[in-house]
Formats: sequence, C-alpha cells, structure tokens
Amino acid sequence: FITMNPGYAGRTELPDNLKALFRPVCMMVPDYRLIAEIMFFSEGFSQARSLSTKMVQLYKLSSEQLSKQDHYDFGMRAVKSVLVLAGALKREFQDEDENMLLIRAMRDTNIPLSLIHI
Repeated sequence: FITMNPGYAGRTELPDNLKALFRPVCMMVPDYRLIAEIMFFSEGFSQARSLSTKMVQLYKLSSEQLSKQDHYDFGMRAVKSVLVLAGALKREFQDEDENMLLIRAMRDTNIPLSLIHI
C-alpha cells in the first residue's frame, strides 16, 4: 500500500516503471456534516442535524475566509475535537441548551489556537 500526493511540496514523483506495479485508488472527501450528525446523535444530542449543519458551515467558511496559517486547522481532526468536547459537555450539563453546548465546545477548542500565535 502506498500513498501518493502528487504535487505536494517536498515529495518526488514515482517513476513510471514503479507506478505500473501499483493499482490506483481514488479517495473522496468525507461528508463532514453526516459524520458530525452521527457523532452528535451518539453523544445524546436531539438536535443533531441542525447542529451538524451549523458547525460544518462555520468551519467551511472559516477555512475559506481566514488566513492560511498553520495554527488554523478546520479539518476533520478539529471537527472531531469539537464533537468530543461537546459530548463531554452534554454528559456534564444534560439540561443545558444544545446550541450553547456546541458554542462552548467550539469556543474552548478554537480560542486557545488563536491566542497562542498573537
């Protein structure tokens, strides 16, 4: 099994005679909204669909409009961190508004990243 990132900085292309020995496989970008919705449901959120849509839209806009600095990460790893923290908050504060729990989780996950680099 070999992973290729064509055109990626610091990587060299595989020679054609070696490429012929491997079968190409295409990968798709994961559906962040669906993954977030399932994780919200598994953490006990009743408004999982609307929360996942809002969160993924915010992360999409952030990745498009904020500067491309290394400490800004709006990929699946960051989404998963927010979801895990939101789940922990939901277990701790079961009667709290779910929108507020998500906002708290996003704040607690993202604010430290931007303060480190000021």
